[in-house]
Amino acid sequence: MTSTFAIESAQVRTTQETRAATPALDSKALYFALLDNPAEHVEGARAYLRAQIEATRAEPDELPEAPWQLPGWIQGRSEAVGLSYREYLAARKNGAPRRYFSNKSHALYFLKGAAPTKLVDGAWLYGVLSRWENPDYHPLIKTYLEELGDGVPDKNHVTLYRRLLAAHGCEHWEGLSDEYFVQGAIQLALAYCADEFLPEVVGFNLGYEQLPLHLLITSYELNELGIDPYYFTLHVTVDNAGSGHAHKAVQAVRTLAAQSSDPAAFWRRVLDGYRLNDLGACTTSIIGSFDLEAELVEIFTAKAAIGKNMHSDYCRVAGRSVNDWLSEPADIPAFLKAMEDAGWIQRGEPVENSRFWRLIQGERAEMFGVFSAYEQEVLRDWITSTRDDIKTSRTGRVLSHRARQRTLDKLNQQGERSGYPERGLIRRRTAGTGGDSELIQLEERVAGAAGKSEAMSMLARLMSPSVHHTAIGLMATRMYSKLLDA
Repeated sequence: MTSTFAIESAQVRTTQETRAATPALDSKALYFALLDNPAEHVEGARAYLRAQIEATRAEPDELPEAPWQLPGWIQGRSEAVGLSYREYLAARKNGAPRRYFSNKSHALYFLKGAAPTKLVDGAWLYGVLSRWENPDYHPLIKTYLEELGDGVPDKNHVTLYRRLLAAHGCEHWEGLSDEYFVQGAIQLALAYCADEFLPEVVGFNLGYEQLPLHLLITSYELNELGIDPYYFTLHVTVDNAGSGHAHKAVQAVRTLAAQSSDPAAFWRRVLDGYRLNDLGACTTSIIGSFDLEAELVEIFTAKAAIGKNMHSDYCRVAGRSVNDWLSEPADIPAFLKAMEDAGWIQRGEPVENSRFWRLIQGERAEMFGVFSAYEQEVLRDWITSTRDDIKTSRTGRVLSHRARQRTLDKLNQQGERSGYPERGLIRRRTAGTGGDSELIQLEERVAGAAGKSEAMSMLARLMSPSVHHTAIGLMATRMYSKLLDA
């Protein structure tokens, strides 16, 4: 029987092949330009959106024919996702392997590949903040505020994802290819062109806030591999069709379409925005593109650019110095094979049995710090696997993230009971403590504003995709949220 993952991957490939004839746009450059200096790149963002919308118009529509049919459509979709997830859980209980992640490095590869999108989470709604005086836009504004965690660091989606990347050494994602930046560039372009592309913003939001099956499976398998799934489980709860973002998205579409001078034209543009969700790298395509050995070769190739002149000549592998091996990127696969043949790497055994691993991890590791946590995980999985494992394995169990967290919580509680609370393994500080003068000045400026409109505009500028996850952005979000409801 063909797996759901295989079907999803085939659909992704078909979509990508359909769009192959469309000239590639520099999504990556626009992405960083809109983060760094959006005012100077609004026209480029408009042109980018027009081109991307045109590229999707050949795609089939999956939405119903009219906005009034959306509640039933979403309910049916939600039920179908729930049933598919139940089938997945039943299969796993009966011994089926993981559907998505072959090992931990595979999961971390996905986290890194999704970073350009996740680190601008919610950005497409930034442009509606200025419409706060119209209650009809409050469902969209409330969604944006919740993406920002209402100004609470532990709930801000970008902050959560940044922490997740840092915890596993996956911060270096800027070198990803253009395809990985398409979704993020679309979201940022919508953020700064919302007045001109409002129906498309509404449609994109409708698509993005639906609960997909891959989100449920990803959360389950990340936890299973010992990776904190909270960022993903948070989206499972907030995107629900009953009262969450999916519900608010439908509410906004129906209200704003009905108010439009041409509801049919508005709905057609909603469809355009909805289809924008299908562009660029997505969860299943990122997962499906993982090749453990190819990723290791890429890591070694990047290290070789600096390391090719850093090794002494006394150490030789297969008759060649390490510097010589590293001087030619094309020789990296042969270098890895030579180390394996020479016994420096013992494939299929615990990493501690490999001399090369002991060079990067151990009491006197000469190469300590050369490889990041993510790079070490890739190397670990490659060493401990066999070539057959790489091709077929999606099995293997480690202590889940939640199980490890329960253990840490118990240790913290024991430390506090022993009278030494400072020895707790997890300590948290409230953001904004310490008398930060910038935050105090913000309070003073808002208090001195000529009126609510000026205060809201002032705060909205600090809630942009580039700033909202900083200390002052988080404070601005909290203040904006209070004033909105005042």
